[in-house]
Parts: sequence; C-alpha cells; structure tokens
Amino acid sequence: MSTPFATCDLCDGFKNDSSGDFRVLPPVFRDFGAVRTFCGPVVTVKCFEDNSLVKAMVDSAGEGRVLVVDGGGSLRRALLGGNLGAAAARNGWAGVVIDGCVRDVAELATHQVGIRALASMPLPTEKRNEGQRDVAVQVQGVWVRPGDWLYADADGIVVSARSLV
Repeated sequence: MSTPFATCDLCDGFKNDSSGDFRVLPPVFRDFGAVRTFCGPVVTVKCFEDNSLVKAMVDSAGEGRVLVVDGGGSLRRALLGGNLGAAAARNGWAGVVIDGCVRDVAELATHQVGIRALASMPLPTEKRNEGQRDVAVQVQGVWVRPGDWLYADADGIVVSARSLV
C-alpha cells in the first residue's frame, strides 16, 4: 500500500484512545524484509512450531494484506524462510509479522515484502498441518483480529480496528 503514514503520528492521534480499538505492539520485532514500511488489512494464523498454514497463506493471493502469525513467541523453530518470503512477495502480501522466528535472513532481505519477527533461527519447523487461521490472536500480549489494520514503520507496529489512512 502506498498511502504515507507514520506510526508516531498515528500514536499522537490516538494516545488517549481507551476503546481498545488502537493498539501498539511491544518493541521486540526486528526487520527482515526489503520493505521497511508497510500496512494493510490483517489476516491471522495461529500455529506453534509448524508452518503449514503460513505456507498455505503466503502461497495464496495477498491482495495487499498483512499476515500476522501467532507463533507463541517460540524461539526454537523458524516459521518463515527464503522460499516463503519469496512467495509472500510474489503473491502480493504487504507484510508478514511473526511472533516467532524466521530463517534465511540474507534471502529475506532481498524480498520486496515487509517481514518482522522476533529473531532468526536456522532450524525449520515440522509439517504437521496443525494450526488455525482467521482467529483472534495474541501477539506479545496484544490482541490482533482478522480485519484489523496493521501499520509498521521504523518506529514500530500499531494495529487498529479500522483503516486510519
């Protein structure tokens, strides 16, 4: 999405919001993709050390959306690597935010998609076809729901119940 925004400006505008419609994710995510600023409507996946659903999602049409993956904060397995990052870019995803790890960091840095995750971990996941999609998830203690809007830039990541720009 090419609409300009700044998460700091969004936070200034919603700093007194008490509705719960505007949320800020903790500053624990690292940038891994070539796109540093991205936003779009949210699609969710909840999985733990099994990236079967992550693969299915990035292999589908992204349509400018952001895939938010509740990986339970696991630092033991990577939920996205070079091949899946390439698929996300090729299929039109604006970004992928993972409460978990990625791998193939040098490859991910070349893909034209926003990618945020907690850390890198070279060990891949098992493929057990487990997990859920299109459910409310908690990412670092913050609720993110399908249809929310996510905005990410150099200052951080915010989530809103509606489009803000």
